Amino acid sequence: MITPQPLPEEREILLRTLRIDRLDTAEQREQAQALLQEHHYLGGIQAVGEQMQYAVADAQGEWVAVLVFAAGALHLRPRDAWIGWNDEQRRRRLAFVANNVRFLLLPHRTVPNLGSAALSRVLARLSEDWQARYEHPILIVETFVAPDRFQGTVYRASGWTELGRTKGNGRHARDFYENHGKPKRLFVRELAPNARRNLQAAQLKPALAPVEAKVPVRCTLKAAELESLSSLFRQVPDYRQRLGRYPLFELLGITAAYLAGSPRGQKDLKGFAGRLSSAQRRALGVRCNKDGQCSAPSQPTFSRMFKHVAEREIEEVLLAHQRQIRGAPDPNDIVVLDGKEPKHSGGQNVVTAISAPGLHYLGSVVVAEKTNEIPAVRELLGRIDVQGKLVSIDALHTQDQTARNIVLEHGGDYLLTAKDNQRSVKAAVQAHVPDPAPLFSLH
Repeated sequence: MITPQPLPEEREILLRTLRIDRLDTAEQREQAQALLQEHHYLGGIQAVGEQMQYAVADAQGEWVAVLVFAAGALHLRPRDAWIGWNDEQRRRRLAFVANNVRFLLLPHRTVPNLGSAALSRVLARLSEDWQARYEHPILIVETFVAPDRFQGTVYRASGWTELGRTKGNGRHARDFYENHGKPKRLFVRELAPNARRNLQAAQLKPALAPVEAKVPVRCTLKAAELESLSSLFRQVPDYRQRLGRYPLFELLGITAAYLAGSPRGQKDLKGFAGRLSSAQRRALGVRCNKDGQCSAPSQPTFSRMFKHVAEREIEEVLLAHQRQIRGAPDPNDIVVLDGKEPKHSGGQNVVTAISAPGLHYLGSVVVAEKTNEIPAVRELLGRIDVQGKLVSIDALHTQDQTARNIVLEHGGDYLLTAKDNQRSVKAAVQAHVPDPAPLFSLH
């Protein structure tokens, strides 16, 4: 065994020449684990999931400290209250929190202030290293300190904040915790300006949003709410002559619960169904086997449902439910029609009609292949009530036929946009339509 070189006599020289090495190879990590096992009071750690390990070395390359960071704790009330996020935000944004699960200053290789100097330098690069490896930054770090052994002086000196003590629960399985009777002191620190404000915001910044979007959608509805949701679709006729384990109203209930989150496709819908508890599946109407197990529908089951289900019948159920909950739209509301390409739609465009400002859903039509929104808008106008109402559509639909349909066939009025590429229409409007009176005086 090679004897380490002695530390510099001048403490300032050591602190000034510290080198931070990220442990990327299996050999480096094995060496770090061996040192933790020998010198750390908790021993080594087999961190799972996203993690980062570092060695702090002197100018000669000899290690003087080892640090290990892993994913943040799943449930930590003092931290969650300090950040100010709710349970669902925590679930979707926990990837931005890292836990310093091990910090070892090697015996006989340390000097005063080495701990705070090493920790500060590691934190200065932690988020950047995490971004390089896992494609997202770290905004907040946390750690636990045993109060019977340490006072957290190193963390305080490095700008960490103590939030109090934990309840003394340790994780023993995926969602199972046991009380070990040894509460720890909890320290946290923001690694980026306004980190807490960003994590508690209703919408993450565009640079951070893709990380949240990767988190699988989870059903947050209670069993009674799911049962009520599923019952809405009982009046939709099932396309199958023989009903299996998954009635149509149950499949539609799962789909509706899924669409309330962040829809991606049938593969993710199948995963969403698999994450439902047995109680949630029973509430939705899944038929259990003789052992009481309620399995989740497969991806082909959902694919067949989407292929055969009648969209108009589902829409009528949703409109009836909306009337029951919200009442009829205000007769003075404008009817607004607009086409959008929904996210994860595979390129399909959907024209939707809503009321404004009441925001009642009125109906929608999928734009057929090799066509545009114009025939879809005319089809939708024939299905919704625009009698005596003002209909607003964008400039694509500023044409004689659509205007005639609105006025002569459906009894409405139109509000259409004339742009520079329709010179004659724009000139006629400017010549024959007076400018509206100002809404308020400038004096």
